[in-house]
Amino acid sequence: MKISEIKERKVIHRPTLDFDRYGKRIYHAYEYYLQYNPGFKGNETQRLFAKWFDMALFSALFYYLFHENILISIGLSIPAVIISGAITESYFGTTPGKKIFRMKVIDDEGKYPAFIHSLKRNFLCLANLFPIFTEYRSRTTIGHNTGIQMNFRMYLNNKICTTYVVKESKMEEIRSLLDVEQPRNNNQIDS
Repeated sequence: MKISEIKERKVIHRPTLDFDRYGKRIYHAYEYYLQYNPGFKGNETQRLFAKWFDMALFSALFYYLFHENILISIGLSIPAVIISGAITESYFGTTPGKKIFRMKVIDDEGKYPAFIHSLKRNFLCLANLFPIFTEYRSRTTIGHNTGIQMNFRMYLNNKICTTYVVKESKMEEIRSLLDVEQPRNNNQIDS
């Protein structure tokens, strides 16, 4: 079984127009099997900071150890992060930056990605660094406040390579779900 095939059981209670003899509303329960999401909230921000940490590590290495110009050090850190990220993700499932945030990279089978797969994933992370600017509007006590917000697409390389960035604490749950056979039908339950 693969992570992309795992379904998660959700029961949704929807109110009806009927009431029971005690005056309590009657609800219908609908059971759904939705796609399992191994990710976590805020992973885009943590992944971005982890990538910046890895780049800062290599920039400092090139600057202090090899006495390169700071701009050249930053430029050299990009391919270094891509190659070292591919190596460390294929062996350990993480990079130094991801280790700080306790994140692991796994493929669709729950294993660490192969080197070539991880190299492709890390090369595609360059597309993640280009921001998207969106307009937002918030309400204040005086009226409305509008502004521009910068977002990063930190999911693109994972989507293309079918990999997942998960918390280390969730690895046990994912591996146990991969061993369990998933149900295939949707049923309606009345309560």
